[in-house]
Amino acid sequence: MTTLRRLLLGLALLLTAACSSGGETADRSDPAPTRAPRVAADPTPSPSASASSAPTLATPTHRPRPSAPARSPGTAPAPTAGGAEAGFPDAGNTGPRVRLRPRAAGNISVRTDGAVIRGQDITGSLDVYANNVTVVDSRITSTNWWGINLRPGYSGLRVLHTTITAVPGKGPDNGGVNYAVSNMGSSSIEVGWCDISVFGNALSMGQGNLHDNYVHGLVPFRNNGGEWQHTDAVISGGGSKGTLVVRHNTLLNPVPVDQGASAAVGLFADTGHVSNTVIDGNLLAGGAYALYGGGDGATGITVTNNVFSTRYHRYSGAYGAVTAWNAGGAGNVWRGNRFSDGTPITPEPAG
Repeated sequence: MTTLRRLLLGLALLLTAACSSGGETADRSDPAPTRAPRVAADPTPSPSASASSAPTLATPTHRPRPSAPARSPGTAPAPTAGGAEAGFPDAGNTGPRVRLRPRAAGNISVRTDGAVIRGQDITGSLDVYANNVTVVDSRITSTNWWGINLRPGYSGLRVLHTTITAVPGKGPDNGGVNYAVSNMGSSSIEVGWCDISVFGNALSMGQGNLHDNYVHGLVPFRNNGGEWQHTDAVISGGGSKGTLVVRHNTLLNPVPVDQGASAAVGLFADTGHVSNTVIDGNLLAGGAYALYGGGDGATGITVTNNVFSTRYHRYSGAYGAVTAWNAGGAGNVWRGNRFSDGTPITPEPAG
């Protein structure tokens, strides 16, 4: 009996060991998204003092602040956010995917065509005087006028999986900062899967492909003239011959109206009529109005399937969800836009 008991005990120990070893799995890193670009080695652009000069941008600083509408913009939505706000970009699915290398670089002028800046945690800014530059899996912390700026005459800029932020109180405009990504170039640029915060006008351009970005935490500041800087998550000044596509972004403007808030998406006819613009499948919130639609003369504006969040204001923006919509403009389409609780939104005419 003693021998049999020993054999049974030994068999039990062998079975226990086999089960333990069979249940272990190796650690695995999440694969890179299939849409991630292939990039080359890091460039070593040299700093340039000229990068600290302010760009000449079309967006005026002193746009008249909108007044409150004389009447309610329609049926009030429920004030709480619902499931309609799930699935949009946030801090968990934007920004760099790799460990970063700190680099106190200052204000850099990038002058090499095809340069790739990857995996860098840059304290400074990038002023791009080159074609087909890619910034990917990086972080930019700027105290300049911009985080990344494409100069006139250049094209092909791509900014992907990057965090772009600023230091409040450290920018040149009386301590403020203006543009996270600015396109002064001659073609569309791509900004995708980026985490963007602080800058007053975060994404500033008349043409571009802006997708899957998380724009949040805009910070109010007074400019050198003592006035509150206007803030917009996306801003276009009109007059562009290219196409602006704004698709599947989270665009939040929490700034109070009395401290400069304009819009989550501002299509303003500051330098010409607004045209050829797609605003599709975004989550919008904040501003005086969440969306400025281009005004009289705007054509080719498609606004579809956007969710207007009420997290800051009862009507998404302080005064309403949308204003300056030219319903009669050629090619203008308004379809499928709603508040977080599903309430449809019908814009009032521009005027």
